[in-house]
Amino acid sequence: MIVTVTANPSLDRTIVLPGPLDRGAVVRAIGARSEPGGKGINVSRVAQVAGVPTVALLPAPSGDPLLVALDAVGLHYRTVATADEVRSNITVTEPDGTTTKLNLPGTTLDAGQIDAFAALILAASAGAEWVALCGSLPPGVPADFYRQVAASLAGSGCRVAVDTSGAPLAALLPAVADGSVHLIKPNTEELCEITGGDVAHLDGSAAAGDFSPTLEAARSVIGSGDCVVLATLGAAGAMVVTADGAWQATPPPITPVSTVGAGDATLAGYLLASIAGAAPAEALRAAVAHGSAAAALPGTQPPRPGDLAPHAVRVSEVSTPFV
Repeated sequence: MIVTVTANPSLDRTIVLPGPLDRGAVVRAIGARSEPGGKGINVSRVAQVAGVPTVALLPAPSGDPLLVALDAVGLHYRTVATADEVRSNITVTEPDGTTTKLNLPGTTLDAGQIDAFAALILAASAGAEWVALCGSLPPGVPADFYRQVAASLAGSGCRVAVDTSGAPLAALLPAVADGSVHLIKPNTEELCEITGGDVAHLDGSAAAGDFSPTLEAARSVIGSGDCVVLATLGAAGAMVVTADGAWQATPPPITPVSTVGAGDATLAGYLLASIAGAAPAEALRAAVAHGSAAAALPGTQPPRPGDLAPHAVRVSEVSTPFV
């Protein structure tokens, strides 16, 4: 089972434009869709369509439009009650796949709600194979919330994956070092946040086929620990770095429709493959197959098994084991 935690969920509305976004003009959209959103929810939706048991944990009031949307797609979830409605985020997509997101800060959680949410995570994680802590933290929640949750799950038998950014990611580094976090999924910008690297250098090198800067940055995060770094590299694919080596995967050519949720699908693909017993290189193949398939779908639709093309993903080893 995969348990996902979405501390700052949203109802995502995607607006499709007929051409490039013209700021300041009146633009007539050619389509729109509304879907349940939030990084953890997106991971659970991918697991759901893959037939793997999953439960999404989130704060939301009873009857919230987001919960109605989750009921509509049949996703199993558990909540901590809040007084205010879950935020709505707006995504604008252009024909070439360019995606603009307008995200609200989210509903403030008080100390009692934070404690109740942490207790819900601990209780719901019993027997889980992975617990994925995903996304930003809403107002009121301390930056080290994910680190505290990971510490509370230590020794429970589940593995902990985290996909976040900014202060929550920086606060997580002690958990990477002490082994209470088993996987992190940064993109190049987030990897540079915690290593002091240069985003343009990492992106430019990866686009040119040189993945050594990403490898060095990921290894500096792992140190001598056992945490896996699953680094997403946009159109260049992704890299997985472990204590035993590293592999890079290049996605098949696609026509991007919406990149929203593609990183979440990448994480879901890796977790699903690891549950099935795949080694890191093959789990990476599954991850990139899921991410590229998601980018070719409108909105935040989860890719279904029939959408995947893992045979078209090229995987190569790019490192030797740590010494």
